[in-house]
Amino acid sequence: EREAKALQHVFDDMKDHFGHHRSNPDVSVILTGLTHPGGRERTWEGDLDFIYNIRGERCKLAYIGMEICIDLIPKLVNKRDGRPLLRDYGKTWVYAYLPEITMHKVKSYVRAGTGWEISDEGIIEDPNRNLVAIEARMHDGLRQPKPSFWVTENDDATSFNDSSSFSRIGSVQSVQKDTDQQQIHRGIGFFSVSMEIDGSSSKVKPIRGAKGVDDDATLIFTLTSFSTWGVTDSIAPIVYGASLYY
Repeated sequence: EREAKALQHVFDDMKDHFGHHRSNPDVSVILTGLTHPGGRERTWEGDLDFIYNIRGERCKLAYIGMEICIDLIPKLVNKRDGRPLLRDYGKTWVYAYLPEITMHKVKSYVRAGTGWEISDEGIIEDPNRNLVAIEARMHDGLRQPKPSFWVTENDDATSFNDSSSFSRIGSVQSVQKDTDQQQIHRGIGFFSVSMEIDGSSSKVKPIRGAKGVDDDATLIFTLTSFSTWGVTDSIAPIVYGASLYY
């Protein structure tokens, strides 16, 4: 019952999401535990849960909402010949852009709830516009559902308000294949978030401050749903990412 209340609060009512012009979300963060995926690597993984204060009741949910822009423009490795495309772009990941101040706020909530400092690994900064870009992962539909893509039913909407309503038009992957939709879309993205921490070995669970354990953790964002109220041409898209091409 509490999870259902939290789902409605976050996804339907779009309350307590992180945004530049929003009040601070009434939510706290907890790390559910660290597990090792196997192998010899030193990296351990853990999922984050979010505790929402909904009319005095603490409700746990595995998701947060953030005001973002998602980039559905195909990515080319070389602007001159335009080939090859970035591996799996629009299928298993997309760039999400958000204000730098919003990312700082998210990191501060995670730091306060888990005790771990958060690194800038995987975050691309655009200091000229005070924006950052993150590589938002997406499920491919094999084990977990693909992220949903929702569009506003209010034709003149420029942002979210309490009267906003949305209709699902498919998955993010299916929308990205439509050439008319290959633009940068503004809206609210809903994410599950996990942490990666490099420990001293694959056998010993990392403890903050322990010898051989990195001081910083890395946040991993997985997009589960996106609600948009339109496109924007005020953000310069990332053209390519050298670490991800063939």
